[in-house]
Amino acid sequence: MKRRNFIQKTALSTGALSLTGTLTYANQFTSAGNAHQFNLKYAPHLGMFKHLAGDNPIDQLNFMADQGFTAFEDNGMMSRDKAVQEKMGETLAKRGMTMGVFVVDKGGNMANTLAAGKQEHLDIFLNGCRKAVDTAKRVNAKWMTVVPGGYERNLPIGIQNANVIEALRRGAEIFEPHGLTMVLEPLSDSPDLHLQTSEQTYLICKGVDSPSCKILYDIYHMQKNEGNLIHNMELTWNEIAYIQIGDNPGRNEPTTGEINYRNVFKWIHEKGFDGVLGMEHGNSKDGKEGEQAVIDAYKQEDNFL
Repeated sequence: MKRRNFIQKTALSTGALSLTGTLTYANQFTSAGNAHQFNLKYAPHLGMFKHLAGDNPIDQLNFMADQGFTAFEDNGMMSRDKAVQEKMGETLAKRGMTMGVFVVDKGGNMANTLAAGKQEHLDIFLNGCRKAVDTAKRVNAKWMTVVPGGYERNLPIGIQNANVIEALRRGAEIFEPHGLTMVLEPLSDSPDLHLQTSEQTYLICKGVDSPSCKILYDIYHMQKNEGNLIHNMELTWNEIAYIQIGDNPGRNEPTTGEINYRNVFKWIHEKGFDGVLGMEHGNSKDGKEGEQAVIDAYKQEDNFL
């Protein structure tokens, strides 16, 4: 599933999402005292439990918390109304949930490529970074996803990497005073994307040399592009600030594909990782049954101690 299509399916028309209407889940349930105790901060997204919790975003956040999830991520947060952002931020704080990533709006993964070294592309990116600071404050976010864009095939790869490093240094200057971190995500969606591997992302982060520029290691994408997950995470660990999840093939919940997530989660826990693991995947089954299957899969794969 391409990242753009995945975001469109799960973001539920982000700009138009409303807080009005009946809070169906909140009216039927109270905060569960017997929520599952996960070992890691797994972060669902809106739409993942809409059949169990209803369409209202606040109901969905409360449902996630009642299941024991202690984090949340929302790729499309920048597109939401400010009032929605503020209400979601208040709910996350009230429920003790950590806000995970949202995507810095720079016009799409393939657009405005930083590898080209063009001023107009840089300007769009930096404007997105400035707006992201305001969004982060409303929802108490710390991490924002950045995808540098596509290859600029008329330039050598070394020159492209240098262009990306220079652009990200400018972005880091915006984020550093606020204690925010952009996390670079290598993707498997297209061979035309500039950023493909954890090795290349590590090199770029070292070049930027800022606490505000780190790696988003998406296990699904990296299984497709390079495999050898634990080994490559070990090599790049001191630059990894955020992790995302999805089994392969299919990009659905753990246990539906080939990745031994129990072992991967155990290794991450043993590394002392206290950050967020975003559940950036679909549900393998439809409806309430499929949503419960996601919850059950995480309980199963998190049982590594």
